[in-house]
Amino acid sequence: MSHLVVITAGMGSPSSSRLLGDRLADATLTALGAAGQQAPEVRVLELRDLAVELATYYTSHVPSTKLQEAFDLVGTASGVIAVSPVLNAGVNGLFKLFFDLLDEGVLKGRPVVLAATGGTARHSLAIDQAMLPLFFYLKATVAPTAVFAATEDWGSAEAGLVRRIEQAGAELAELVTTRPATDYADEFANVPDFASLLGN
Repeated sequence: MSHLVVITAGMGSPSSSRLLGDRLADATLTALGAAGQQAPEVRVLELRDLAVELATYYTSHVPSTKLQEAFDLVGTASGVIAVSPVLNAGVNGLFKLFFDLLDEGVLKGRPVVLAATGGTARHSLAIDQAMLPLFFYLKATVAPTAVFAATEDWGSAEAGLVRRIEQAGAELAELVTTRPATDYADEFANVPDFASLLGN
C-alpha cells in the first residue's frame, strides 16, 4: 500500500512542527480524495526518536534496524512532507543529519513538500536558503509552495496559514498522482554488482 511520510524534526511535545506536518498530510489526503484517488497511509517519523541512532550511524557507519526501517520508509514513499523548526537561520541538526545520512538517490524524483516553523516570519527565509538547496541536491521533486508557520500564524491569524497548507497539499497530491516516484530498492534491484562486472 502506498504511503506518505511526514518527517518532522520538532523537539517539543507537542511540537508545532509535528502539528504542521499533520495538517499538510490531511490537506494532501483531502486533495487526493477530491481527485478520486485512493488515500495512502500516512506514516510519521519524529526525528527526535531517532537521535541516538542517527548519532551512532554518523560515527559507526552502521545503521540500526530502527534507522534502516526509517530510511526504507522514505525510499518507498509516494510523497514526503519534511518539516523542521528554524534554528540560527537554518534547519535544526537532526533534520540535516537525517537527510545527510540517506543513501544517495533515495529522494530522486520523489515528491516533497517543504515546511518550517519559527518564532517570527523573518525565519521563513530558511526554507529558500537552507532547505531548497538541500532537496535540489538530493534531486527531489519539490512542490512549488513551501509552508512556513510563525508563532503568530496559529490562532486568530490562521486563515492565511490554512490557505498555504491547502495549496501545498493540493500540489503534493498532484505530484503524487502525475509524477509517481520509483521505490528506491526497485530502482537498483537489477543493477549488477561490481564483482559481476569484472567477471568474478
